[in-house]
Amino acid sequence: MPEIDISDKLGYTLLKKGIIDYETLELAIKKKEAEDSKARRTLAQVLVSDFNVEHDLVFREVANLYGFREIYLADEVIDGERVDFIKKLVESGDNLRDEIINAKMLPLKFDEARPDKLIIVAADPTNKEIPRLARSFAAKRYEVAYVRLKDLQGLIDKVFPPENEFLKVLTSSTQDELGEIVSDEEGIDEQQLEAEINKSVLINLVEGMLVEAVRRGASDVHVVPRDGNRTDIHFRIDGDLRLWYTQDGVLPEAVSAVIKDRSKGADRFEREAGQDAFIQRKVDDHWIRFRVSILPMVASEFRHKFESVVIRVLDDRKVITDLDKLGLQGPAKEGFYKAISKPQGMVILTGPTGSGKSTTLVAALYQVIDPTVNVLTVEDPVEYIINGARQLRIGPKMNFEQAIRSILRHDPDIVLVGEIRDKETAEIAVKLANTGHLTFSTLHTNDAPSAVARLYKMGIEPFLLASAVNIIVAQRLVRTLCTNCKQPLTRDEIDHDAYLRFGFIEEELKNSTLYKAVGCEKCSGTGYKGRAAIHEALYFSKEIKHIIMNAGENINEDDIRNQATKDGMWTLRRAGIHRVIEGVSTMEEVAATTTEE
Repeated sequence: MPEIDISDKLGYTLLKKGIIDYETLELAIKKKEAEDSKARRTLAQVLVSDFNVEHDLVFREVANLYGFREIYLADEVIDGERVDFIKKLVESGDNLRDEIINAKMLPLKFDEARPDKLIIVAADPTNKEIPRLARSFAAKRYEVAYVRLKDLQGLIDKVFPPENEFLKVLTSSTQDELGEIVSDEEGIDEQQLEAEINKSVLINLVEGMLVEAVRRGASDVHVVPRDGNRTDIHFRIDGDLRLWYTQDGVLPEAVSAVIKDRSKGADRFEREAGQDAFIQRKVDDHWIRFRVSILPMVASEFRHKFESVVIRVLDDRKVITDLDKLGLQGPAKEGFYKAISKPQGMVILTGPTGSGKSTTLVAALYQVIDPTVNVLTVEDPVEYIINGARQLRIGPKMNFEQAIRSILRHDPDIVLVGEIRDKETAEIAVKLANTGHLTFSTLHTNDAPSAVARLYKMGIEPFLLASAVNIIVAQRLVRTLCTNCKQPLTRDEIDHDAYLRFGFIEEELKNSTLYKAVGCEKCSGTGYKGRAAIHEALYFSKEIKHIIMNAGENINEDDIRNQATKDGMWTLRRAGIHRVIEGVSTMEEVAATTTEE
């Protein structure tokens, strides 16, 4: 190995820890030394910007080497008061806001031990611009601390939310610029509609809607036409629809036409049939996919051709690849890991639309994906790209049913069947599971035991069912309490008898702190922010298989449920109660999501 002069201790440390290799270090040092001395970057900056070495791996070592302490923003209380404090300091003078943000630094707080010392956090604490920019905060003394780049960027976005340029144009437009088009008794004036569609205001509305949906964490956007030339736009956030914007003075047909024009696979002039399409946009430097569903709906006046549009936001950043982060509780976690560790058999997720089934399945797949196995998925439509899996494309020449039949001849080891829709799909999935393949799928039923009965009614023989299935997991999402405003319930506020009737036991009420939803600006006054999953995991034990094998004309769901409970299964209600005991949710929320057994 040729010798090079490692004059920078950082290079030696990164090399020793295996963060970079010898060749990368050699090239980076040469590049650094070739730069003009006045504008010369540090070795760390060269490695990150020119050689794509992970920022935090490098700068954590920089912080250790030069004695900068690390601050974890997750441990800090970033409430409205703290945000206002940071914003006020950054904007206090000299118009340096953009420079401060570009330097990836922010004032965080005054030191508790020394109230005159300002703590400044930076993703690169060695940035030469920091001393100059820090003087604008007018603190007597300051300390620079290191924080992870991702965490700092999240704080910057919270203090200075990125501006939605489309909405800026929209709000600055006048009604005269927008105009108003009407329809006569003969129907829609297509020429007038075309002129309205071509106005940039409606385009800005649609593009701004997509950007805002991503930034607000919406799972879906609902565009609903109303009488009186009005269109309501709702965002689904944490499971609830919230009105975001109302567009007045324009035919709803014009709004839906703009959406269809910007969607791949939609025909603007088709207003009588349902359509499915896709949109892809780059939002905040990240590609986001939007799944568009369009359905004709009835209007009070026949001349209108109203269409309801629902847009699913598919943000890959929300994909959970670590199964531990799903929040599986108690016996559900043990049973699920056991079921997916088997070389064959079916793992079925059940629950209504929007209950997080796909999220759980993707996380499970990432747990078992390996270069030595062939993983095939058949979904219609495909929502998320799964690294390491071959996701079959459904189209005019190969529909869902044809793809299902074809995978049997494609040498699979692990298969994901998006949904068991009918007897044919169920039979092929069972056949895969019984011939040495680990098979994942979903089913629409209320709970785990009823999924067994559903498959039986589809025509699957009991002995095939008993041998094929490893586990059936029913899932729901409950809203979680806002950590900023939740408050403990006092003993006087707890209706003891009501909690006992709900399913709590005396000891749980005695030893737990229960909370109530209050509502604040951070959670838009709802008292809830985010959602958590609850699971009912029916693992196919010998006893459960025996009940199914001995079923007569009908499978007794109650017998299966009773045996599963003896085996240790938590029902959805019991799993929800544990979320309440943990201080994550409330009895009211769990009651709204689950039913009594």
